Amino acid sequence: MYMKKIIIVFYLALFIFSCQNTNSQSNNESESDSLAQKTGKIIVGAERLDEYLPSIWGEKVALVANQSSLVGKEHLIDVLLAKKINVVKVFAPEHGFRGNADRGAKVDNEVDKKTGVSIVSLFGKNNKPSSEALADVDVVIFDIQDAGARFFTYISTLHKIMEACAENNKRLIVLDRPNPLGDYVDGPVRKKGFESFVGMHQIPIVHGLTVGELALMINGEGWLPNAAQCSLTVVEIENYTHDKVYELPVKPSPNLPNYLSLRLYPSLCLFEATEISIGRGTQFPFQVVGYPDKKFGVFTFTPQDIEGMQTDPEQEGKLCYGIDLRGESKDVKFTLKYIIEFYQKSDFKETFFKREKWFNLLVGNDEVLQQIKQGLSEEAIRKTWQADLDAYKEIRKHYLLYD
Repeated sequence: MYMKKIIIVFYLALFIFSCQNTNSQSNNESESDSLAQKTGKIIVGAERLDEYLPSIWGEKVALVANQSSLVGKEHLIDVLLAKKINVVKVFAPEHGFRGNADRGAKVDNEVDKKTGVSIVSLFGKNNKPSSEALADVDVVIFDIQDAGARFFTYISTLHKIMEACAENNKRLIVLDRPNPLGDYVDGPVRKKGFESFVGMHQIPIVHGLTVGELALMINGEGWLPNAAQCSLTVVEIENYTHDKVYELPVKPSPNLPNYLSLRLYPSLCLFEATEISIGRGTQFPFQVVGYPDKKFGVFTFTPQDIEGMQTDPEQEGKLCYGIDLRGESKDVKFTLKYIIEFYQKSDFKETFFKREKWFNLLVGNDEVLQQIKQGLSEEAIRKTWQADLDAYKEIRKHYLLYD
């Protein structure tokens, strides 16, 4: 009888300790939430563990993640594994799971050395999870920092994930993150006939949505094949509004190293269809523009291979003359002035747009290219897309989660 009492007391003490430990963890998270409310600090979806952990206990989980999938300073996969969540695999977008692959570079399937979890590449020919890849999955969690431009391919990966989840009856949880360009909407809306992996949706170049809001729009507008619906949950950002400046804690891709590069990205990415350098192969990509000809400006730079950032950059090893945009205001917005200026200064106009089809896919139509060639001003070009842009803004209102 005495031993029986000891055993009962032991298990009772163990139970009380467990409850206290759980309550302590819950209280810590509650205190963190309370502090966030007082300070107004932005809390991304991944950090709001109480909002999504209960729904994935005992489930087989796949992550769509990369180096930006952070919970504070820890990677999401490490946090989930520490909490005994059964993460069975990771789907990796362009630039790979650790975010160190070049633009457009092939990303192979592999095993993550740190965690031992299988990584399945979703960039290249296999940009959508197969039924076989989802067979051992109950729920997919998407947590990737977007750059806010239509041609940034992480949102194309989102679309393909939604498509696969709808086809295979899998739940999708989007852990939302701020849009560094979320304070405005601008640029031509992609027209039909210009669909590609850099233009999956009929949205403008600067779409003004978070990933979560865009996911709601994809469902709401019936953009999945056969207007299918994805079983979708968005874990919202706390204390976020679209007019808040959000400087990313980690660069979303190798050549977007800071906030200014993100703000200039929609404008300068159009040069990717030309031989003009936008600073790939320097320590300030997407912050300069230049070409090996003195007529383009007095600022100089020489693109070189940089491990982990860029190999074989445009105009590699050549002294480029151009403009330094690092002094631009951090609230700079989308403009055609840079590409119009360089086109007009060039004496190789017939070949300036070296990859015309690529330019049209980036812009989302074949009109802007001809308008630039015809010498139209930016103001005149803007008027031709304004009606479509205004119509998009009305649609956008239906899916906004934040003021």
